Amino acid sequence: MSTKTREQARTGVVGLLAAAVAVTAFAAPAQAQDQSSKAPRHTATQQAMDAIVAGGIPGVVAQSRDGQRVWKGTSGVGNRETGKARGKNDRFRIASITKTFVATVLLQMEAEGKLDLDDTVEKHLPGVVSGNGNDGNKITVRQLLNHTSGIFNYTSDPEYGAKYLIGESFLQHRYDTLTPEFHVSVAMKHRPGFEPGTSFSYSNTNYVLSGLIIEKVGGNTYEHEVSERIIKPLGLKATSQPGDSPHMPRPSGRAYSKLFVDQPNAKIHDVTEMNGSQGWADGDIISTAGDLNRFFKALITGKVLPPEQLKAMKTTVSAPDWGPDMGYGLGIIKSRTSCGTQLWGHGGGIAGSLSNVVTTEDGRRQFSYNLNGDWGAQSSPDITDVEFCGNAGTKPPAKFTQGKATSGRTS
Repeated sequence: MSTKTREQARTGVVGLLAAAVAVTAFAAPAQAQDQSSKAPRHTATQQAMDAIVAGGIPGVVAQSRDGQRVWKGTSGVGNRETGKARGKNDRFRIASITKTFVATVLLQMEAEGKLDLDDTVEKHLPGVVSGNGNDGNKITVRQLLNHTSGIFNYTSDPEYGAKYLIGESFLQHRYDTLTPEFHVSVAMKHRPGFEPGTSFSYSNTNYVLSGLIIEKVGGNTYEHEVSERIIKPLGLKATSQPGDSPHMPRPSGRAYSKLFVDQPNAKIHDVTEMNGSQGWADGDIISTAGDLNRFFKALITGKVLPPEQLKAMKTTVSAPDWGPDMGYGLGIIKSRTSCGTQLWGHGGGIAGSLSNVVTTEDGRRQFSYNLNGDWGAQSSPDITDVEFCGNAGTKPPAKFTQGKATSGRTS
């Protein structure tokens, strides 16, 4: 592998979530009204979406919920070949927004007395976190969920990135089935970045291990637990887990990527098909803007977790590289708009897809969106800030990057 390719694997695919946030409700009653995309209060949001498309992203879909009012907006195309517009109900890969689902399941299990957040990883996964200074006896479940474990992020491994994330190699290997154990083994080749609990560093490996703990404690697959505990009870009918299938359910548009090749005129590839096992518990779920809004409203308003567990989820650690107003809880991110509104949510980036979902503290208002292209977003309008602040939304692109930690596969 050339030095250039290694460097691309390390840094060329960074910033997916940073991009998602930079272009950055619930369970609304069934009678909630679907407002026209030309509704005056969302004019600025629509203009921001149009600006992103004008900047080169194929298409954008977004949904806002405020009490019983629902606004759905789209811009651009879902298919570059046919010119078909983005659909208001498009399904897309939500990438690391999956982490909020995973954290919720583990918190439910804690409420049921099946585990404790301060259990060690070794207790549930004996011998799995070991070697090169890694020690599962020193790391807790809580530290996995808030990214203070120090465990290396497997998608930042140069060889992994060069094979599964970059350019032609991604195209050759995107149908490969990868196991959670393989992803953990990649991380265990590296020494931890710091002693557990002493710092923060976003790592997809934390949530692969979290998924394995779900399976060990629950006696079922990770997919079964998420489906039975969250997807079915909340009626998230457009939300699914792909397993090792590479296909997208309908309705959905196509997903496009330059595959993190750092060249001005890099070719745009259709990357819609991708083996779901390459994400798993750190980023495999497929959903819609509407279902994400529904989940985050139910979560923030206490419909999914008891008060003690919701409080634990919202207890954040500092993420200094992300921005002064941002913190990471247990699978959830705290942020603040330029006009002062505190938000809770998560973003996600994967080849061909950038997404974000947020909710207000009181659960009255939610906003989510997806871009079906993964490049150039950091120079685009911050859609979320515009949605909540209107024309005053001038917040610059966020500096925090799950993508930096994720080397771009799932942020």
